Amino acid sequence: MSKYAPPQHGSKLRDKLRLSHLRTLSWRDLLAVAVPAVLVVAAGFWAASHFVRPAPPKQIRMATAGPGSYYQMYATRYKLFLERYGVELVVVPSAGSVENLARLRRGAEDTEGVDAAFIQGGVKGGEADDDLESLGAIYPEPVWVFVRGKPLQRLDQLRGRRIAIGPEGSGTRRLALDLLEAHGLAGDSAKLLPLGGQAAIDAIRNGEVDAVVLVSAARSANVWTLLYMPGVHPMDFSQADAYTRRFPFLQRLSLPQGAVDLMADIPGRNLQLVGPIANVVVHADIHPALADLLLLAMRDTHSRADLFVRAGEFPAATPTDFPLSARARRFYEQGPPLLQRYLPFWIANLIDRLMVLLLPLLALALPLARLLPGLYAWRVRARLYQWYGELKFIERELEVNPTAHTRAEWEASLQRVDIAVGRIPVPLSFADYAYNLRLHVGVVRQEVQRRFGDNGGGKGEAVSPVTGTVH
Repeated sequence: MSKYAPPQHGSKLRDKLRLSHLRTLSWRDLLAVAVPAVLVVAAGFWAASHFVRPAPPKQIRMATAGPGSYYQMYATRYKLFLERYGVELVVVPSAGSVENLARLRRGAEDTEGVDAAFIQGGVKGGEADDDLESLGAIYPEPVWVFVRGKPLQRLDQLRGRRIAIGPEGSGTRRLALDLLEAHGLAGDSAKLLPLGGQAAIDAIRNGEVDAVVLVSAARSANVWTLLYMPGVHPMDFSQADAYTRRFPFLQRLSLPQGAVDLMADIPGRNLQLVGPIANVVVHADIHPALADLLLLAMRDTHSRADLFVRAGEFPAATPTDFPLSARARRFYEQGPPLLQRYLPFWIANLIDRLMVLLLPLLALALPLARLLPGLYAWRVRARLYQWYGELKFIERELEVNPTAHTRAEWEASLQRVDIAVGRIPVPLSFADYAYNLRLHVGVVRQEVQRRFGDNGGGKGEAVSPVTGTVH
């Protein structure tokens, strides 16, 4: 390297400063374009946030039935399942399905209201419940009629006998009255006693009643006790098919001989029974996350085989007195939500709640992503376009009236444009636009030189573009 060569560090420093200036300009343009876009998207998110559901409550109140009932046993299993997800299930004992439905209609805001309840098929009646929905059927509930003495096959054989038909507010009582009325036995109220559960078991054991009507699963404690009680026999519904036609909510059920206990041969003969379908009913506005948890608890609890069902048969979207919720329908058709299959429940629920915020992102951010690059380029080019307009004006005036100025004045105008363009800070990615403009300035300068000749001079004579004569 020659000792007279200019120092390189000064050149590098100038390059760094120039690049830093260009980058600063680029960020300014980006911010000028991006900030309004971010504000637009933020406004969309703010608007969408009003449609985001709040976080699910940590507690569910569920109406069941009395002690020893299958409803209460299942509620206990639900409770243990939900505890894994940090949700407390408050079990609300009741007389049965009729009271459960009344509590459900009150709503959770009422001190005696509940969020969910076990409801026996057929107890709704003709009342409208537009705000109640079913999460699905969970199992069939056989109607058991246990009689002291000789086994019976028809309900009208109970005429004149004392019958425990369940307490007020129970689904058992409602169904027992319907069946007895069909045989003309419901009018003798003195013989129909409001006993259920352990009280009914004690009454038939002590001879205080002749028959007990129960609506419960075969493995419930109450049914199990009566099946093994000496001198007490379950009734065989020989008119089972007739009952299912008269009461559409009933199904025919079969219990083979010895199905309960092969060694003790219980029952001692094949039994034809009828029974409604139990289902879980909730308010239509229950939080979707809680509905999902209840559906998972139902599947975990009721998918096992039983005396009357096959494994995996329940829970099911079986038609009931209440419309099936849309979320439950998707659950039975597609399984749990996709996020809940791979993520912890609360994280999946949070993402699910925030999915609504993706709407403004898709509706606003994607079009903006296509618009912003062009807007950014327009901002950069706009600083050059104004000088293109100035250059075009000079060129047009030179063409129409070249003698309006001297050559020195024309060149001074072009020099002003050239210097101004050279001072415009342009990002490196758009530098070609600036150089093209300066090249075009040179083209017009050459036109000035051609018209005034190459002999220079501040007051050179212009050549007419029409006659070629010198002015």
